[in-house]
Amino acid sequence: MNQLEFLEIGRNLFMFFVPFLFALCFHEYAHGLVAKLLGDRTAELSGRLSMNPMVHADPVGTWVLPIASILFGSPLFFGWARPVPVNSRNLRGRHGMFWVALAGPLSNVFLALVGTLALAFIYVYVTSKTGDALVAMLKTFIGINLALAVFNMIPLHPLDGGKVIEPFLPPRWNLWLLENQQTLSIALLVLILFGGKFLFFPVALAQWGLLNLSALIASLLL
Repeated sequence: MNQLEFLEIGRNLFMFFVPFLFALCFHEYAHGLVAKLLGDRTAELSGRLSMNPMVHADPVGTWVLPIASILFGSPLFFGWARPVPVNSRNLRGRHGMFWVALAGPLSNVFLALVGTLALAFIYVYVTSKTGDALVAMLKTFIGINLALAVFNMIPLHPLDGGKVIEPFLPPRWNLWLLENQQTLSIALLVLILFGGKFLFFPVALAQWGLLNLSALIASLLL
C-alpha cells in the first residue's frame, strides 16, 4: 500500500466512520435518556447512558463491518450498536416503550437537521479548502443519520420500528412478529444485501430535500 492509498483510507475513515460512530452513540444515548426520564434507570446504572462509543460498540456491527466496507470500497455501508437495556416495567405510562423506541430514530432526524443548519453556515462563512471538506463531511453526516432513522423504523423486531408499531397492532400480530423475529431478521438482511438501493430510496429523497433546504437557508443568510 503506497502513501496515497493510505491517505485515501484515512480520509474515508474520517469522512464516513466518524460521523457513523457519533450517530450510533447519539441514537443509543437517546434511548437511555428517554428511558430514564420515564422512570427506568437500567441504562444509566449499567453505564450505557453515555456518548462513549466503547460502551455501545458491537464488535461486528460497529467495528468490523463498517471499517471493512470502507477498506474494501464496498457500496453497502451499514452497521449497528448494542441495544441499550431497558426494563419496561419501570417505565411510567402505558406506552413507555413506544417513546423509548421512537427516541432513537428521532435523535438521528434531529442530528440530520442540525447538520443541515451547519451546512448552510459553512456555505456562507467558510470558503477555503477546509470548507469543502466540511461540506462533504456534513453531507455524509446527514445521509448517515437519515439512513439510521429510516432503517430503524422498519416495523420488525429487534429494530425500533417493531416496538413503535406494537401499540397499534392486534396482540396476535405482535406475537407472530416476536415468534418469527429471527427469520424476519434474516429476510431483512437479504433485502439489504440485494435490494438496498430500493430500501433506501426514502433516504436519498430526504437527503435531497435537506440539502436543498440548506442551500435555501444559505441564500437567506447572504
